[in-house]
Amino acid sequence: MNEKFFRLPEEKLQRIINGGFRVFSGSPYRKCSMQEIADAAGISKSLLFFYFRNKKELYLFLWEKASEITERYLEEHRCRETDDLFEMMERGMVAKIRIMEQYPHVAQFAIRAFYEKDEAVRPEVQRNYRKKVTAGASGTLARLDPEDFRPGLDLEMMCREMYWASEGYLWEMTQGDRVDRCRMEQDFCRLIQFWKSIYRKKE
Repeated sequence: MNEKFFRLPEEKLQRIINGGFRVFSGSPYRKCSMQEIADAAGISKSLLFFYFRNKKELYLFLWEKASEITERYLEEHRCRETDDLFEMMERGMVAKIRIMEQYPHVAQFAIRAFYEKDEAVRPEVQRNYRKKVTAGASGTLARLDPEDFRPGLDLEMMCREMYWASEGYLWEMTQGDRVDRCRMEQDFCRLIQFWKSIYRKKE
């Protein structure tokens, strides 16, 4: 990857990143082309190849970028500064919606990348995913107090269930031409309240 990419003006940098997210989020890896991404970014294909040697390098850069963006927004919204799981989720929900305001296709890209079957990129995506998600899940579980939840509850399975449901909902909501962020926020708030009612210990 050409380091000159990072010295581009912010507006152009964003166009290329968002162009990549947009194209790769819409089709499997093998069906996407550098020409499509260049067109989406408003630059020439030769210039895109000047910054990235090939499609794989660009794809894996975007996968890392999606993770970096997510971590930055989670930190800005203080998602890990509370031991209350549901407060953590509410802050995370707000952070993800704010991400989608600046990077409209990043959520759909990340989910599609996770399920990508092409062996050109799949092994590296999966290694990276397992490393980061395992570390994040372990940190979250370590901070939970079992006394806050129903007796005998499997906290690890509870967290997995909520994560799977959230990711499935995000995928469904990002399939259309326009993401209704207001509806997403309302739906997530209702979902979090529902989880509180079934998992939290009754006072």
